[in-house]
Amino acid sequence: MNEHTPPTLTVERQDAIAELVLREGSARVSELAERFDVSSATVRRDLETLEDRGAVKRVHGGAVAVDEDEQAPGSGPSSSSRASVSSQTAGATRIGRAVAEMIAGGETIFLGPGALSLAVARSLEDHPRVTVVTNALGIAHWVATHTSHRLIVAGGQVEDRDLALVGQLTRDALSSLRADRVVLELGGVSAVEGLTQDSLPQAEIAQILMEAGSKIVIVVPPERVGRVAAAQVAPVTSADVVVTAREAPSAYLWDLSEVGVEIVLA
Repeated sequence: MNEHTPPTLTVERQDAIAELVLREGSARVSELAERFDVSSATVRRDLETLEDRGAVKRVHGGAVAVDEDEQAPGSGPSSSSRASVSSQTAGATRIGRAVAEMIAGGETIFLGPGALSLAVARSLEDHPRVTVVTNALGIAHWVATHTSHRLIVAGGQVEDRDLALVGQLTRDALSSLRADRVVLELGGVSAVEGLTQDSLPQAEIAQILMEAGSKIVIVVPPERVGRVAAAQVAPVTSADVVVTAREAPSAYLWDLSEVGVEIVLA
């Protein structure tokens, strides 16, 4: 492992890290070190540089995305990737606002991990006070530092990919809690194969939440509508509403509407 990386490669890696954190909402040092084949110390220096540029915000064990209005000029990824990331961010923002409009003051809502769930949290910044329950450390940090909402964090083991808390402690905690509305970002929504998730531990958490009698709001990136992920969660009709961006493929949206799923396009 070469710690003396040429400056050009260092800049490219930092741009890629900024893009990943912006897209996913958060990232852990261990995940980034494995992905870019560098040491944890190198990643920490990259995150320090990116925080100085205003591109990310460091938290214990990793980094989370920052608000657009907090970013310093020129702080984001390089121009070669900025257009794609900007488009994804705009879609996530629209989805976040659409879900926030469904939430009434005084409700208890569960927000699962993911960039779209983080967009929902951001859209609640000036919202009438609610109680937010989450098993996502990035979302918990944002809600705690940017809002006055009541926050409940489910305990558990941290899953590296998106700072999600999973495992028996999380399942036990969520089994004893009730929410008016559950917002889950999933890896796939298909009229035929149903609701699916890339992570088996997170799929198990989703199954518990769906059995709690809450209103289930599924948020999904447009490119994952019609996609089937690895772990089965539930039939698609278990969702009360699916919220995605208007760029989603119309054929898959039509299939979902045909089986009676309510769809909101942001």
